[in-house]
Amino acid sequence: MTAHAQTLRPARARRSTALSGDIRIAGDKSISHRAFMFGGLARGETRITGLLEGEDVLNTGKAMAAMGATLRKEDDCWVINGTGNGCLLAPDGPLDFGNAGTGCRLTMGLVGVYDFDTTFVGDASLSRRPMGRVIDPLRLMGVQVTAQPGDRLPVTLRGPRVAAPIAYRVPMPSAQVKSAVLLAGLNTPGITSVIEPVMTRDHTEKMLQGFGAALDVETGPDGVRTIRLEGQGALTGQHIDVPGDPSSTAFPLVAALLADGSDVLIRNVLMNPTRTGLIQTLREMGGSIEVLDPRLAGGEDVADLRVRGSRLKGITVPPDRAPSMIDEYPVLAVASAFAEGETVMRGLDELRVKESDRLAAVARGLELNGVDCTEGEDWLSVRGRPDGKGLGNAKGEAVATHLDHRIAMSFLIMGLASQHPVTVDDCAIIATSFPEFMQLMGELGAAIEEV
Repeated sequence: MTAHAQTLRPARARRSTALSGDIRIAGDKSISHRAFMFGGLARGETRITGLLEGEDVLNTGKAMAAMGATLRKEDDCWVINGTGNGCLLAPDGPLDFGNAGTGCRLTMGLVGVYDFDTTFVGDASLSRRPMGRVIDPLRLMGVQVTAQPGDRLPVTLRGPRVAAPIAYRVPMPSAQVKSAVLLAGLNTPGITSVIEPVMTRDHTEKMLQGFGAALDVETGPDGVRTIRLEGQGALTGQHIDVPGDPSSTAFPLVAALLADGSDVLIRNVLMNPTRTGLIQTLREMGGSIEVLDPRLAGGEDVADLRVRGSRLKGITVPPDRAPSMIDEYPVLAVASAFAEGETVMRGLDELRVKESDRLAAVARGLELNGVDCTEGEDWLSVRGRPDGKGLGNAKGEAVATHLDHRIAMSFLIMGLASQHPVTVDDCAIIATSFPEFMQLMGELGAAIEEV
């Protein structure tokens, strides 16, 4: 922690006039991670355009390079020559994922079943996050695990000579757990199955099929999905154009709703139904979000969004929507601070194990900036002030971001509509997922600056 504490870069946001502009968001983080992984594993060449070049994704690329893939950049295209499925090499040293939970957990699945030692390390934030949810199914497949107490990093995995296929029912809605088991199945003989009672983002299934994996998905009458993957098949290099990240889109989108008179066009946004919970929720709250030119790109739904300043009203967000917007609750809580009436968000237990305890971090940040809110074990209620009067912190006290990029960005958005400025203790961490955030918001007219 101490080393990072010396590099904290506080930032402050002030009330802004109408935002306007025509912007394109960097590539989706989830798809970017998987593009590097599958490209690094597939036989032949994979070309990726629109990749999110945040620190998290680049750490996944470095891990694939450490296991035998070659990566290079040609203009705006990443070119990867993969090893072929089943042919990853033992890395010379630990794989350092920095702050990247997705990269770390998915790679544990990918390489954990190989018959060699792989050690995973990360920064202070990632080292606090529980890895047991991914490690437990790997143990069932025969993987030997050495870990810190609570299955935390550093973790060393060693696969058996031949891994055992499993049928695994995911105990919580988690795309990372589902994906880790499927990726482990790639190098396992026979059929590996994942039973998913609540559907989560399905990029892994779609992309594996695109790379040629023998995978099928069956949805029962009760909505339970069963995904079956035949192991040890060939994957072939592909061309991938990564659509814009809906989780990053959330920040300029909410900013445009909150700043009176705003009119912002956001292009090329991923509209996969497993990722659009925030848009649906904000529309129900009265947000003016127009979906333009819906289209298919690389097997995924994308569209452009026109967002205009709106008067929001509080609603109760159903808990079954949580998997489709789990990363967007911090910025939804900020939007709720300016909505008329009360907004209630339930089913948020997954927020407790993100980059920080996001639920607690959001509640403390709201309280510091004058918002009337109540935090429960897995819920949050926010009572809004549509005029923003009294919101913000006139003394300049900073929100503790806990090395969490989404906490930092969410509260900087809050400052654009509150009476007093809002300060966060660090904006350096934003580079993990959205390195262009400060510049892009400035171009729209937002008053955000480092202090």
